[in-house]
Amino acid sequence: MKQLDIGVAGAGPAGLAAALFLSRAGHRVEILERFETPAPVGSGLLMQPTGLTVLAALGLFDTIHALGSRIDRLHGADAVSGRTVLDVRYDAAPGGRYGLAVQRAALFNTLHDAAVAGGITIRTGVNLASVEQRGARAVLRNTEGQEAGGYDLVIDASGARSMLAAGSASAPAIRDLTYGAFWATLDGAGAIYDRNALSQRYDKAKVMIGLLPAGRAAVGEAERVAFFWSLKVADVEAVKAAGLERWKTVIRGYWPDCQPFLDQIGDWEQLTLARYAHRTTLPPYAGRLAFIGDSAHSTSPQLGQGANMALLDAAALCHALANSPDIPSALAAYGRVRRSHVRLFQLLSLAFTPFYQSDSSAIAWVRDRLVSTIAKVPPMPGLLAAIVAGTLIDPFASAGLKEHDWLGERQDGRGLPDGIAVKSRAQI
Repeated sequence: MKQLDIGVAGAGPAGLAAALFLSRAGHRVEILERFETPAPVGSGLLMQPTGLTVLAALGLFDTIHALGSRIDRLHGADAVSGRTVLDVRYDAAPGGRYGLAVQRAALFNTLHDAAVAGGITIRTGVNLASVEQRGARAVLRNTEGQEAGGYDLVIDASGARSMLAAGSASAPAIRDLTYGAFWATLDGAGAIYDRNALSQRYDKAKVMIGLLPAGRAAVGEAERVAFFWSLKVADVEAVKAAGLERWKTVIRGYWPDCQPFLDQIGDWEQLTLARYAHRTTLPPYAGRLAFIGDSAHSTSPQLGQGANMALLDAAALCHALANSPDIPSALAAYGRVRRSHVRLFQLLSLAFTPFYQSDSSAIAWVRDRLVSTIAKVPPMPGLLAAIVAGTLIDPFASAGLKEHDWLGERQDGRGLPDGIAVKSRAQI
């Protein structure tokens, strides 16, 4: 395909990754960002083997790996009885995969620095409202109705509340989820927590508290921990009105080890409220407008796939453009290759959510006694590991990717827990 003029709406992980792929493929790319200064939004996230493979394809694996915390398992226990009700280990499936917990700032900075180094134009302070087809061009307009640019292709990576997606022919139906979560990124010094696990405590399905080691935002900084507490969005104001100390008392009662983290929270402003929605833009394109990341699909965060799916979208779209004769053919190919993977993990996220965020005591009882028992019986440990890793079906080949060589890392000691190194063949 000829060199294209491409506008990318949004300077989040999806938009930055897409811009990098397409710029390196020889296209003229510029990013349009609504904030005056691009910045990350949110606390910590769990990079899965899928997202890490995309970063490896961009040559950014070592950079993000140096900032993150290796995660080997997801562990959850009943806060009252202490009984383990969730224990998913990546090594239950073959291949040597693992997760990498990172601060959103680390992921953003890694991609943003690469975009700046690559000379990609980033226009800030541009609030986009709509896109119109004008011949073979897609013309963007801002919230004042002014033209913001004309392109051969526009990629919408502006998130779940995208105005471009809402106004398109593929406008998604949005189902706001009942539960959200308070998040904070805190110091872990002196605290007791598993440094290689996402740890959670539950009281039925109404309470979920979590600790995720999240590495550092930049080399040389102290490691941090992402703390989160699930709650109904409708209850947020009532919780705040009851007071911060009462909220802390509730959490201490469930999980005393959280005290060092609670001591760092002196104001509600330190907590970010995350709201979640289930939405699917079908097809993930309209005219010369393509949707990736949360503007294309979003759901609950139970499987930790959000940023990883967005990075896969970026890789798949670039691959489709590189292997199609024209833009309409490329967009159709992009929709086809992402369809099965996206729908599967949206379905799985919806299915798992009531077990961890709902008012149903019966579902929680089934989770704690039946599901947790079945999860230990082969082949379930391997299947659960593949679900968490995002590899239950292969997402790589159709996106033009080759999965990162996890076992090969052991030749130089990368990817191993702190303090462990493996000699190379030359040293033996």
